[in-house]
Amino acid sequence: MSKVSIDQPVPDCTLPATSDKTLSLSDFRGGPLILYFYPKASTPGCTQEGQDFRDLHGEFRAAGAAILGASRDAVKAQQNFKDKYAFPFELLSDKDETLCQLFGVIKEKNMYGRKVMGIERSTFLIDAEGVLRKEWRGVKVKGHAQEVLEAVQAL
Repeated sequence: MSKVSIDQPVPDCTLPATSDKTLSLSDFRGGPLILYFYPKASTPGCTQEGQDFRDLHGEFRAAGAAILGASRDAVKAQQNFKDKYAFPFELLSDKDETLCQLFGVIKEKNMYGRKVMGIERSTFLIDAEGVLRKEWRGVKVKGHAQEVLEAVQAL
């Protein structure tokens, strides 16, 4: 069960990140934050989603927004993913699922006929004061980053 809800403050959480950083959600107060969860670094859908956010990064920055990606991958895998595709934003390593549990993105999925627990592709828009303003769950990648950008611009 998620602990976040629309129009409520998001609890702070600190995780290891790419670029040898440790980041907290509160580090991004003062401007909107896009936090997107993806199942696994360097897989086709996750790569496309990251590239879409990368390609619109200038427009997100112009709107004052920061972007963070998160998955259960280790920092090394996240760093390789970030470097390979030149993502201009940091990726969080949530190996113990602290952030995933906070946002309620761990779901039962079918993988090759087996039931497994994994990250449901989801995105959250947190405003400058740390309040959750919008969420997208069960995201389809095509057109998603543009939709998130439009929501940021409408804040």
